[in-house]
Amino acid sequence: MREYIFTYIKKKYKTTPEYPWAKDNTSAVFRHSDNKKWFALAMCVDRDKLGLSGEGYVDALNLKIDDMMLRDVLIQEQGIFPAYHMNKQHWITVLLNGTVEKDKVCDLIDISYAATASKKKKEKIRPPKEWIIPANPKFYDIIHAFDKAEVIDWKQGSGIKTGDTVFLYVAAPVSAILYQCRVMETDIPYRYQDKNLTISMLMKIKLLKRYDSGKFTFDRLKKEFGIYAVRGPRGIPNSLKYELNL
Repeated sequence: MREYIFTYIKKKYKTTPEYPWAKDNTSAVFRHSDNKKWFALAMCVDRDKLGLSGEGYVDALNLKIDDMMLRDVLIQEQGIFPAYHMNKQHWITVLLNGTVEKDKVCDLIDISYAATASKKKKEKIRPPKEWIIPANPKFYDIIHAFDKAEVIDWKQGSGIKTGDTVFLYVAAPVSAILYQCRVMETDIPYRYQDKNLTISMLMKIKLLKRYDSGKFTFDRLKKEFGIYAVRGPRGIPNSLKYELNL
């Protein structure tokens, strides 16, 4: 399985193994190109060191898991242990002898890669997010925009990426979330400025769903979900996510 894993890492992350120890040609390190942090360490471990029966060595992979609850669940599974020779609170050791399925090992590599990435890279590789963004009907007729087209241009907020979901909160006199949209494209250059608005970048958003104006009102957002203002892109509480996606 070692060869399969090395090929997976090379293909997905364009990273090749390094062998930093002169007298050890079996321990291979994989690191990020920018911050140089390790995200995987392949090695041969004495079976006895992992509490395994029998003699000899076994191929294994050390991976970082920042989520402590996930780590605690993983080390209960067959073939996964608290990390050998590394911080046992944040790293795990995964056997590469077939005990853990290939797909599961690859999923754990992806988690480790994300956990050790630089801030800039984490933002780039993060999974899609959901946002509430404001829309002021005094400056743009959002109420009728989707009557003419399924996809419209919109001011791009900081942190929003292609694939994210945005819920448009339409300000007074509506004061409610009216639309769920998918972000189809981002980073479209655009220059506009007046006394009320400055736009330097646009995104394309596609209408997915409409909401009745009386369903997600500002009064309800405030009382039930703790949202007291929508002045720019903001995250969404899990309880509200559930309601919006029903």
